[in-house]
Amino acid sequence: MKSKQAGITLMGFLMVLVVVGFFVFMGMKLVPSYIEYAGVVKAMNQISSEGVEGKSLDQIRRELMFKLGFQYVDDATIHPADITMGPGPSGNELHVSYDKQIPFMYNIDFVIHFDKGVPVQGNMAVPQ
Repeated sequence: MKSKQAGITLMGFLMVLVVVGFFVFMGMKLVPSYIEYAGVVKAMNQISSEGVEGKSLDQIRRELMFKLGFQYVDDATIHPADITMGPGPSGNELHVSYDKQIPFMYNIDFVIHFDKGVPVQGNMAVPQ
């Protein structure tokens, strides 16, 4: 009795390997940005739990930028102008919004927009 072989051919295996490799490479480029974003959220939550009573926007920005350094967030990622304070659904809100451009291959880049707001306790100092 003759047995019939079953399985994937070498060409089929190579095609699957190329597709899987492409997505692995894409993940290797994108995952660090999301890990960095998790550090941004953690630093924002620290500022939120400490409160902002009597602090100016510049002081809040300096504190957040200092805390971002401990979270391994690159200095070129978030600029002080990306950090704002304003009214939110539950009072004052610390808001960070920034774009991250990641080179992928040749002239193809990924642009990821991150936007996060956290409620803060207390009131900011009145600008003079």
